[in-house]
Amino acid sequence: MAETERFTSDGTPADKVKNKKVRNRLLIIVGILFVIYIALNSCFIVCREDQYKLVRQFGRVDRTITDAGIYVKIPFIESVDTVPKEILFYDLPVSDVITSDKKTMIIDSYVLWRVTDPLKFAQSLSHSVGNAENRIDQLVYNAMKNTVSNMTQDEVIKSRDGKVVVTDFEANEDVTNNDLELEEVKKVVEIKSLTDEIMDNIGTVYEQYGIEIITVEVKKLDLPDDNKQAVYTRMISERENIAAQYTAEGEAQAKKIRNTTDKEVSIMRSEAVAEAEQIKAEGEAEYMKILSDAYNDEEKSDFYTFVRSLDAAKKSLKGSKNNTLILSEDSPIAQIFAGY
Repeated sequence: MAETERFTSDGTPADKVKNKKVRNRLLIIVGILFVIYIALNSCFIVCREDQYKLVRQFGRVDRTITDAGIYVKIPFIESVDTVPKEILFYDLPVSDVITSDKKTMIIDSYVLWRVTDPLKFAQSLSHSVGNAENRIDQLVYNAMKNTVSNMTQDEVIKSRDGKVVVTDFEANEDVTNNDLELEEVKKVVEIKSLTDEIMDNIGTVYEQYGIEIITVEVKKLDLPDDNKQAVYTRMISERENIAAQYTAEGEAQAKKIRNTTDKEVSIMRSEAVAEAEQIKAEGEAEYMKILSDAYNDEEKSDFYTFVRSLDAAKKSLKGSKNNTLILSEDSPIAQIFAGY
């Protein structure tokens, strides 16, 4: 028995109407999806402050977006590229450079840089960080080579930190006590650092690429392994010569100070001896004056003569138990003892 075909009120087959409705629904869904796709491709969001957005129209940069927000572009005609705005770190490859005194040194350094003009960056380097790092590598290496080639090895080492500590000795004299002593004085001599020298050699040539090299820092400054020992030996010899020179200068200064001190001591001792002799003479004069005042009459004078005679006799008998003092009648001591 054959299946009965259904018709609508206007005589159209029901299956045909159903298929038409399905196609219409699919067309509506496709249309909605297409509108959504167009809407999504017409807007873009800049949600990070550390990025630039370059809007290109048929490959040419039409405008630059620097602030965060929601922006509109023409779909299928305009495209958006991202350029970093933050400070970027680039670790340079280890390189060999030769100093002015023909010494090879190994320098390991890094660069801090950033994009300052995204339009120039896109035009000159195709907004590629890799291309920018290649240019930075060339610029920094050439500047580093030119800088080091105009400096000796010692100058390169000393300029690593941009300052040198020099120890000196100064003679300070105390005017009150006439004391002369040496005082160790450390002076910090500021010199141009290796980083500043390299930055001066780079100049501003990087500005043509729309970038800025903030700084070039040296992580490691070393010598090749094959000539380290020879350089160390030479440096030790030079330091020994410098130490010997300092020692000789110190000994000369010490001798000068000793001579000055000995001279001052001799003068002070002479003055002290002269002053002591003067005091002694004054004391003896005073002593004689006191004796003169004490024995200024005849009785006291006789008593003084008697006492002195006893002292003289005592001294002559000193030294043995059974000494005998023999005096002549005209001896002053015998006269004193005899009472005439």
